[in-house]
Amino acid sequence: MSNGQYRQVWRIVLRNFLNSFKPRQIQGNNIGKDYIGNVYYEIPADPSRGKRKPSRWYDPPKGLDFQDPIPAEWEAWLRMRRNEPPTEEEVAKNLAIAEMKKVNAAKIEEQRLIDGGSLPAPAEKGHESFPTYSEYHPGDPTNKYRNK
Repeated sequence: MSNGQYRQVWRIVLRNFLNSFKPRQIQGNNIGKDYIGNVYYEIPADPSRGKRKPSRWYDPPKGLDFQDPIPAEWEAWLRMRRNEPPTEEEVAKNLAIAEMKKVNAAKIEEQRLIDGGSLPAPAEKGHESFPTYSEYHPGDPTNKYRNK
């Protein structure tokens, strides 16, 4: 059992065991901060030590917890959907667009109420809600037992 291929396996196991005692980076690199006050951290990938993906996380400000929403750009960075963290300008631009959409939606709603509009009625359910056309007959048109 001490021939070539098994000897390599024990060498790999021993090397991994000894490497497990080496100190690891516990403190992350401070990457940025958003307008809410969340601070974002990253430990970069190190393929030479077997770490293929970076570790990313954030700390919310005091008084807030992890259930509160975070900006979409930072969430995409945390979930590895983007490689580079967002810039402050990018976050501010997207926040301004969201605020503009809220203002426009409020104007449209106000105009709808002024015009006497009401909320849309709930959609009917079932086969009666589908449109019927005189030129189309349900079922098989060659069926001689079909009701006319």
